[in-house]
Amino acid sequence: MFSLPLFRRQMLAGISGVFALALVAGALNPASAACKNRGDLDQRFCDDNGDLVADTPTDKSKLLDPDTLVFSYTPVEDPSVYENVFTEFMTYLSKKTGKKVKWYGADSYAAQVEALRSGRLHVAGISTGPTVFGVNLAGYVPISIMGKADGRFGYKLQLITHKSSNIKKVSDLKDRKVAHVTPSSNSGNQAPRALFKSMGIVPDKDYKVTYSGKHDNSIMGVANKDYDAAPVASSVLDRMHDKGVVNKKDLNIIWESKFFPTTSYGYAHNLTPDLQAKIKDAFLSFNWKGTMLAKEFGKQADMFIPITYKEHWSDIRTIQKTNGVVYSQDALMAEDKKAAEKAAKKRMKIKKK
Repeated sequence: MFSLPLFRRQMLAGISGVFALALVAGALNPASAACKNRGDLDQRFCDDNGDLVADTPTDKSKLLDPDTLVFSYTPVEDPSVYENVFTEFMTYLSKKTGKKVKWYGADSYAAQVEALRSGRLHVAGISTGPTVFGVNLAGYVPISIMGKADGRFGYKLQLITHKSSNIKKVSDLKDRKVAHVTPSSNSGNQAPRALFKSMGIVPDKDYKVTYSGKHDNSIMGVANKDYDAAPVASSVLDRMHDKGVVNKKDLNIIWESKFFPTTSYGYAHNLTPDLQAKIKDAFLSFNWKGTMLAKEFGKQADMFIPITYKEHWSDIRTIQKTNGVVYSQDALMAEDKKAAEKAAKKRMKIKKK
């Protein structure tokens, strides 16, 4: 009788075992097995229509239609201030959807993404860099951005120093004390890491990166000479100047990038299609005139304008891929924790002074 050599029998047995496991996995998770395209999305999501965001579930039992919508704006120094800024919009969102709307003041990007992922957060404004994490990890669907009626929107990465500094160009950053914001921040970390290389400076090699935790902290740190320089979002610097928190005359902008998209606004992918449509309509039809939003952001925007993640976040995705970013909740939480701890230590040192 013909007999296969032992190693071949073992190899075929192994292949059969793997195939069997694959069949079992598909049976246990039919949605995953049926998904034709996923891209960078987490295993729980699918992107069969190719728009790079999670598809709305076709299984009605997986759709959410909560009595109360939870809304959150990107983490800032004082979340309560921005709760007041968005009060009129939340009232309008409630009117448009027929739902109660509740504020959630997230204290970190990781907390915001996790709240979306767990179903505790339904509508959000997420900062530029973390938007990609929200999309891939939490099924977040960006639909709009603050902009002008003529379609203009965005902010620049600005590298700032104190006016007394002798740092005049990016290459002067070598061996200096430079503050980045958080690992997931676009203008505060991801973009500088990708763009500074072409100018002869590699962060964490030519200078040690110190994470401040927030753009506000980086800007104040440079103004108070705690940091030699910091890459920050121009929109945040503009707002802080307008409020009198800092004076641009005390700072030098030694380099700036082209425009990037600002905070995105969107919803959880598994809300009912009808609710998604009402939320989108609320953003795009909200009249800013005379509102706190206009008072806070009026110099940069006067309305919410429609965007798509696939088109408008193309450069951001490229920057993150260049930096080898891994889209995992553990990575986002770990890095945000490190940033928060370093920022807390920095604040303690400042207080002791």
